[in-house]
Amino acid sequence: MMMYLLCYMVFMNLLTFFLYGIDKKRAIQRKWRIPEKTLLGTALAGGSIGALAGMQVFHHKTKHWTFRICVPVFLLLHLGLLYVWFMKIL
Repeated sequence: MMMYLLCYMVFMNLLTFFLYGIDKKRAIQRKWRIPEKTLLGTALAGGSIGALAGMQVFHHKTKHWTFRICVPVFLLLHLGLLYVWFMKIL
């Protein structure tokens, strides 16, 4: 079970990071963009670290208050859930 959770978290964070990079590239090229709901949704679904990294590395969505507030809140939520989950296992 622990391995599945670890694989899921790694996958979601990598996916989210690359989505932020792709969206930034498309924004520069004035092409079709990835919806903000998708970017926030992947962050909420376990990709909060990837979202924060994508925001910093690509300088993307850093001026949007929804991203500046929601993504760190998602990270705190994930850390809290992991803490509770690990405490029940130990």
